[in-house]
Amino acid sequence: MKRYADLVLASTALVWGGMFVVAKAALDDVSSVLYLALRFTLAAAVLGVAYRRSIRWSWPAAGLGVVLMAGYILQTIGLRMTTPSKSAFLTGGYVVLVPFLSWLVYRTKTRPAEMFGVLAATIGMSLLSLQGESLTIGRGDALTIAAAMAFAVHIVLLGHLASRVASGNLAFLQVACAAVVAWLFLPVAETPEIRWAPAVVLAIVGGGLLATAFAFLAQTWAQQYLSPTRAALIFMLEPVFAWLVAWWWTGEMLTGRAAVGAGLILAGVLLVELKPNRKTAHP
Repeated sequence: MKRYADLVLASTALVWGGMFVVAKAALDDVSSVLYLALRFTLAAAVLGVAYRRSIRWSWPAAGLGVVLMAGYILQTIGLRMTTPSKSAFLTGGYVVLVPFLSWLVYRTKTRPAEMFGVLAATIGMSLLSLQGESLTIGRGDALTIAAAMAFAVHIVLLGHLASRVASGNLAFLQVACAAVVAWLFLPVAETPEIRWAPAVVLAIVGGGLLATAFAFLAQTWAQQYLSPTRAALIFMLEPVFAWLVAWWWTGEMLTGRAAVGAGLILAGVLLVELKPNRKTAHP
């Protein structure tokens, strides 16, 4: 089942990677938090209909939704100030925090290969985000790194709950609560604006159905069988897919230093994925 779970998470990473480019195009015609509110509301409606007979309230699952939306708000606002591929690579920086959070909360041991993978990803993220000789970090990059921290907390907590709450129920509750948070935060964060351009429709419908309803259901199921660190490293394929889609769609190219950083992040994934699986206790 671990191999199937790996494939499911990789397919989720593919969907999320492609959504960076779609969302970047859509944000020209829709305000950030309104986009997230509409996307997550659609996903919650779909999951609610699909699992209406089995939904049971869970405060921990609801809390996951709050953490999840905090990450998405930071990421989406940051995306306005940076490129899709760079946003994806920086978001993937949550892989750096996951093993440490997992050990801190659950005392979960991390394999040496995973630690080397985390180290490579950390160096790669630094090369990708630091700008110029002054080594400053842009505002959009800083917001995206903060989003990565929220996603790290989410993936560790989800790893703990995935085997304790039914997948459909857990996926619905976190997505629905994330939608509520977005609607509550909307009047404080921005003046809602939307023009129903094709990119906006694609981002809301595609993002709601594939990148939210399907993706979080798939992630919730898969994390029953994988440690949080392994799941986080597989999700590091997301920025690779984002860069490939950005290159294909817009011709975006990475600078030499950014390419080295991206390569180190990928090397961190491969260090773990090319090692044979060992049976470890799941938190």
